[in-house]
Amino acid sequence: MSETITKNRLISLDALRGFVMFWIMSGEHIMHALAKAIPIPVFIWMSSQLHHAEWNGITFYDMIFPIFLFVAGVSMPYSFENKMNLAGVKTPIELPSKEKQKIYRSMLKRTCVLLFLGFVVNGLLRFDGFDQTRFASVLGRIGLAWFFAGLIYLNFDLKKQLVWFTGILAGYYLAMKFIPVPDFGAGILTKEGSLEGYIDRLFLPGRLHSTVYDPEGLFSTVPAVATALLGVFLGTFLKTYNYFSSKNKLVVMLVSAIVLIGIGIIWDYDFPINKHLWTSSFVCFVGGFSILFFTFFYLIIDLLGFHKWAFPLLLIGSNSILIYIAAEGLVDFKHTAEYVFGGIIKFLPFIWQPVFNALSVTIVQLILLYFLYKKKWFMKV
Repeated sequence: MSETITKNRLISLDALRGFVMFWIMSGEHIMHALAKAIPIPVFIWMSSQLHHAEWNGITFYDMIFPIFLFVAGVSMPYSFENKMNLAGVKTPIELPSKEKQKIYRSMLKRTCVLLFLGFVVNGLLRFDGFDQTRFASVLGRIGLAWFFAGLIYLNFDLKKQLVWFTGILAGYYLAMKFIPVPDFGAGILTKEGSLEGYIDRLFLPGRLHSTVYDPEGLFSTVPAVATALLGVFLGTFLKTYNYFSSKNKLVVMLVSAIVLIGIGIIWDYDFPINKHLWTSSFVCFVGGFSILFFTFFYLIIDLLGFHKWAFPLLLIGSNSILIYIAAEGLVDFKHTAEYVFGGIIKFLPFIWQPVFNALSVTIVQLILLYFLYKKKWFMKV
C-alpha cells in the first residue's frame, strides 16, 4: 500500500470534505424525498439523521460542521510543509520569526475573508440594518477556530499542543459548569441559562440565530479550536511519523477514534453531547467519528488507490466553500434544475417526482463544479 498525495495534499481530504458538503448542498433533500417515496426503515432512519438534534444528543447532521473543521486541521501540517522545507527546518516552531510573521498575515487575511463571507451568507448585503444582521456564522467559526489552532501549531511542540487541547476542553467544561449566570446560577445548560448564551446576549452584536443564544456564538467557538487541533494532531501523525507502517497507522487511528468516542460518551453523563453549545463531550465524540470517517477515505483512496469512484466528491471538496455559499441562497439551483429537467420529470410517477427534483439539483451543481474544475477555477480562501 502506498499513499497518494498530490501537491502535498491527501486526496482523501478533498473526498471527505466533499462527502460532508454533499449533504448540505443538496444530499439531504434527496434522502428526505427517498424516505417519503420508499418509507422503509433504513431510509427513514437516514432521513432522521439529516436533521439537527433539538438540543442535547447528536445526529449525523450535527457532525458535518465539525468534520469540515477537523479536515481543515488535518490539512494544516501539509499546507505549511513547503515553507518549512524552504526554511530548512523540520518543525513549524523552528521557522524564522520573519517567515512566521508572513504566515500570520496570510492566516489573518484568510480568517477575515471567511468572516466577511459568513456575513454575506447571513444577508449582510441586504442592508437590513445593524440590529437585524447576524454576525456569527459557520464560515466565521471555521476561520477563527482554524486561525487560533494555527497559532498553537506554529508556536508549540506536539506535547504542548496536547496541553492546549486538554486545557481548552477542561477549561470550557469548568466555565460552563461553575461560572454563575445572572438569574440562573451555575451549570444550567439550557438555551437561556447557559454561560455561552449569556455571553452571546452580552457581547455578540446584531441578531442572534436563536434569539437567546447563537450556535456559532462567541464562547462556544473556544472548544471549536480543539476540534481543529484534533485534525492538526492527525495531520502531524500522518506526515511526520513515517516509521509507522500503513497498517500500524490505521490501527493507531482506529484506537484513537474509539478512545475519543468513549470519552465523549462517558463525559456526556455530566456534560451532555450538544452541538449547539459545542460541549467538550461533543468535541471528543465527534472527533472520534471524524477520525473514523477519515480513516475510511484514507484507506480506500490514499492507501488502496481506489479514487475514481470519489471523483464527484473531489469536485465538491475542491470548491467546498464556493458551493456552500452558493447553496446557502446566493444561487437558485432549484430554479435552474426545474428549467432544465422539469419537463422530463413531469412524465415520471408522482411519488418519484420529488426524488428526481432533488437529484436534478445535485446534477446542476455537479455540472457547475465540473466546469470550474476543468477550468482550474478554485475559490481559494
